[in-house]
Amino acid sequence: MLQELGIRAKAIELQVALLNCEEKNRGLCSAAAALLEQAEEILKANQIDLEKAKENGMRPALLDRLTLSKERIKGMAEGLRQVADLEDPIGEVTGMKLRPNGLRIGQRRVPLGVIGIIYEARPNVTADAFALCFKSGNVCILKGGSDAIYSNQKIVAIIREALKKEQLPEDALLFIDDTNRKTTQEFMKMNSYVDVLIPRGSAGLIQTVVEQSTIPVIETGTGNCHIFVEDSADFEMALEIIDNAKTQRIGVCNTCESLVVSAKIADEFLPLLKERLDQKQVEIRGDERARKILPSITAATQEDWGMEYLDYILSLKIVDSFEEAVLHINRYHTKHSDAIITQDYRCAERFLNEIDSAAVYINASTRFTDGVEFGFGAEIGISTQKLHARGPMGLKELTTLKYVIYGNGQIRK
Repeated sequence: MLQELGIRAKAIELQVALLNCEEKNRGLCSAAAALLEQAEEILKANQIDLEKAKENGMRPALLDRLTLSKERIKGMAEGLRQVADLEDPIGEVTGMKLRPNGLRIGQRRVPLGVIGIIYEARPNVTADAFALCFKSGNVCILKGGSDAIYSNQKIVAIIREALKKEQLPEDALLFIDDTNRKTTQEFMKMNSYVDVLIPRGSAGLIQTVVEQSTIPVIETGTGNCHIFVEDSADFEMALEIIDNAKTQRIGVCNTCESLVVSAKIADEFLPLLKERLDQKQVEIRGDERARKILPSITAATQEDWGMEYLDYILSLKIVDSFEEAVLHINRYHTKHSDAIITQDYRCAERFLNEIDSAAVYINASTRFTDGVEFGFGAEIGISTQKLHARGPMGLKELTTLKYVIYGNGQIRK
């Protein structure tokens, strides 16, 4: 089955790459309309997934990721339309130079080719991944998790039918129905058919793909995101940002999981923090110094500093200096998103320069690390590596460059 999908993907690759902007936008808008028209069918399929997940004891944060609603389906459709409105990167020519021998040499932006995506219980990823791959001229092969199999199958079927209706290649979107782990392992070895593989999900999934894939991998990291409350921080601003970053949506990778607070303000700030987070039933796990100020909080262990909880839990570390805060964050974060709350310009600039993350914030919630919020329309994931792509991956990150050379008979002597 997998080889057949690979053959189909390669067979359609050139046709998809050569679609013009109008054709791609027409396909995206048709798919968006179809998702809205068949929302009830999607919700029925999603309900089957949810019932099975509850029977299997899935945690609330992961159930939230799995759950679709009319509003979330509207969001998926709007994401497709937003991608349609974005500028098409394909065909862009840069750096054209005239050489002394008369050759004109430049670079043209082209699709990556066939993109494989392995992801877990987030059915909205199905629509986002298709939209970005299709607009950037790529074929995508999707491998969703067993938790969302019925939701994913329904969304894929609706999108493929919409493409067919517009007389566009429906095999631009291919889906692996088999949820067996052996199938996933085989998929990771399909380097003859797949040009790049992108995993989205738990640390375990990402590590497995990185270690076992023979296909080049763009690593999307988990999110142990930190917020550092510096000496000069405005307390009300800090409380608002921490509350939002921790509790607005706990089951996503840009949620704040770790808090670092300057010792100079800890006595005054921590009681206010606990009062605020108690309203949302957030468990604080603090170091010894934090527990002297807040005796009722849980004692943090070494494991807490590097933990992506995806739950109403927050680790808390007290530091004596800016340098100690930077050392702690750079040691334990996942290079995803980190923020500082400060009114000190010098500290803000140092934080930007010294924190090694894909997204670094001054006085703002880490929840903004998102393709829509960054103006990409959607995202294929948040890359925490440094090669090829870093941060939210939009259209341009799903392309590459090739050299184009114009001559009039030149030969090398």
